[in-house]
Amino acid sequence: MPASSLPVQVLLGLYLGLLTGIVPALVAWGLGFVFKYFTGVSIPGFGVVVLALAIAGVNGGLLALNDAAIRDAANGTALLIAIIVVLMISLYAHAKGDAMGSSLPKRITLKSLTERTLSTDVIDLANGRGKVHVTVAGDVADIEGYPALPQDLRASIRGFAEDVDADRPLAELEVLVADHLRAEFDLSEAVVRLDERGQATVAAAPPIAGVSKRVPDGTRAVSVPALLPTGLARGDEVTVVTEANGTFEGSVVAAKSDGAKAETAAAPAETGTDGQSPAPTPAPSSPTTTGGDGRLTVAVDRAAARTLLGATVRRVIVRSRGTRREFELLALLRRAGKRFRRLGVRAGGALDGRSLREAAVRDEYGVAVLAVRDGGRWQLAPHGDVTPTAGADLIVVGTRDDLDRFGREVSS
Repeated sequence: MPASSLPVQVLLGLYLGLLTGIVPALVAWGLGFVFKYFTGVSIPGFGVVVLALAIAGVNGGLLALNDAAIRDAANGTALLIAIIVVLMISLYAHAKGDAMGSSLPKRITLKSLTERTLSTDVIDLANGRGKVHVTVAGDVADIEGYPALPQDLRASIRGFAEDVDADRPLAELEVLVADHLRAEFDLSEAVVRLDERGQATVAAAPPIAGVSKRVPDGTRAVSVPALLPTGLARGDEVTVVTEANGTFEGSVVAAKSDGAKAETAAAPAETGTDGQSPAPTPAPSSPTTTGGDGRLTVAVDRAAARTLLGATVRRVIVRSRGTRREFELLALLRRAGKRFRRLGVRAGGALDGRSLREAAVRDEYGVAVLAVRDGGRWQLAPHGDVTPTAGADLIVVGTRDDLDRFGREVSS
């Protein structure tokens, strides 16, 4: 065959490279994927080059046996280009197989394949992270065995809306939304069912108790008119100074500024833990006061309760509670991307009947178990020999993804 021009040589080289590079590319992709997925090790690029050249040599030899023109010395340029094309295709295929092996989940279970997920049409990617706007659809149902919801509370729940992360299965989002409903409306129970478009069907139970459940044992809640500071909230420690009856120390159970649109809680004149007088059910409330004249409900010991009821309050002093180291710790962990979660051990799960050391919780799941509650007793900083049983509670810390994966394997 006479010598061909350079363009013809280039085209011939591209043709031969694509024709003989298919099999080396498939082999390179397969080896890259298998090694990365099962061992976490990437094959060096030199090894890919040697393997691709060997396989391409076999393919090229077969082609040369069938076509004498390929063996012509004048086609040296075409053969060089063909070799370059084969190597480029093989290295690219190996890189793709390696990337797929590192990104594919190591455990694919039937549960993960059958999990319901949100429709991509309702996920908002405007902020760089997928969000879905969850709203309540239809009427809010009552839960059997609980009192019926008051109409104002039912209407407030119907108006609930929140943006939540969309990178979770619907089952986890349902639990998350139910927790938010219980926290925001102080519900005794909430059951949420989400559809693929983020519409929530809700059944809820009203609060069973109001002020009484926030009054410590051995104390009584007393309501008095007073000049309240701005920002007073439940749980604050205060000193109530009266004109003629001395001072009284206690913790804030509820507070309301006159003219405020919402209150932290509704309170009776006096409520005891012995069930002497019932406490009304509070409506959804604001967490702090707006300042000015108002009404304060404070928990004091029983001996001081009647005295404080008949006293005239001069001022309310809020006492410092000092630095809360536990909250500082939580803030540090959150800034590091860590989260806390309480999980229950399900029967037949990864931890049922296995010790923490046997399950290799830290190495396998990347989480740390801070406490275990089994048989009614909490054990802090459990050692590796602790063996939780079905029904035990765990306090776990880790990243959100690690906690989700650990929860799917362990929790009910």
